[in-house]
Amino acid sequence: MITAAISFVPLAIWAYLLLGRGWFWLCRERDDTAEMSVTEAAMPPDGGWPRIAAVIPARNEAESIAQSVSSLLRQDYPGALSIVIVDDQSTDDTAVKARDAALAQRADQRVVVVAGGNLPPGWTGKLWAMQQGLSILENKDEPPEFVLFSDADIVFSPRTLRRLLAIACAKRRVLTSLMVKLNCESAAENWLIPAFIFFFQKLYPFAWVNDARQATAAAAGGCMLARREALKRAGGLEAVRGALIDDCALGSLMKRQGPIWLGLSQQARSLRRYPALGDIRRMVARSAYAQLRYSPVRLAGTLIGMITTYLLPPLFTLFARGVAQLDGAIAWMLMVVCFAPTLRLYGRSAWSALALPAIAALYSAFTVDSALQHWRGRGGYWKDRFQAPAKKAERA
Repeated sequence: MITAAISFVPLAIWAYLLLGRGWFWLCRERDDTAEMSVTEAAMPPDGGWPRIAAVIPARNEAESIAQSVSSLLRQDYPGALSIVIVDDQSTDDTAVKARDAALAQRADQRVVVVAGGNLPPGWTGKLWAMQQGLSILENKDEPPEFVLFSDADIVFSPRTLRRLLAIACAKRRVLTSLMVKLNCESAAENWLIPAFIFFFQKLYPFAWVNDARQATAAAAGGCMLARREALKRAGGLEAVRGALIDDCALGSLMKRQGPIWLGLSQQARSLRRYPALGDIRRMVARSAYAQLRYSPVRLAGTLIGMITTYLLPPLFTLFARGVAQLDGAIAWMLMVVCFAPTLRLYGRSAWSALALPAIAALYSAFTVDSALQHWRGRGGYWKDRFQAPAKKAERA
């Protein structure tokens, strides 16, 4: 009886995830379908397209910055578009590559490359670079109406900006963000990257993010189009200056000012590669413990939840008998059903969803590693910086 009762718990969890969590697993919140729903009346009139300025924080991004800048300069956008690149004390040719890309497009008048200053206390590196770019825009005689915060490894299709603006205008979104297509070439990426997208959607159901009546808020840092005045009213980037998970912090900040939108995109993609398991581990470990608010209690709860949700179903299926085995098999089947749409988005077979328990176990180990790195004073490591707050500072 006890075994049967325990086996029912993961089954109930997966029934809830399937039916009661905003249908996150269907991957329906997408930029292409959202644009199709925008009426002509919601679009700016001819000659009335707003000014947009892109801010790109770049630290040692020589491999990708040229492609990113070039893709922005090739946008099929009728309004004015300029770019500010903040070279965040790079030790490679990031600034040179950015300027060369602008010259190659004969658009050097629209692109400004500035050298970032020293990181002040209380700021994370990326947010400080973004703030420096935003300050330049704020001081212009005609500041832009929208600011596009983009990572230096993102490549956009020519219609991306027009599509983002259409979605923003449709319901006066103060923040419009895209979860871009992540690189998925190596074996490690093929097995683990789709799960990263799945877990993110489960944590922040996009339909709830996009519903002004729901408190859930999030954004994807690689591509965020913000209304400048709304951001200013919210307190600007300074209001989230110490956030390690800066995109979701900004999403929460902006949703207090008005509706926001977050969706998947196949037309904007990341060039950043994670060729080995260790690369993905470091990517996850950078912020996983910050997501848990640096709480050992939340960490323990998360591990128990991951074991219950992902590991118990296959264990009951393979080693239990009777009702417990049936409950485990159904829960595992629901797991496969939920994960399959994300796998299809990345061109993976739905059958590989059977491996989700093992993948979840790896992500759980990455989360523990994130906590260990924090306790050792090496939390939030990214681009040669340790950015997580010190333990003493947290307790103060």
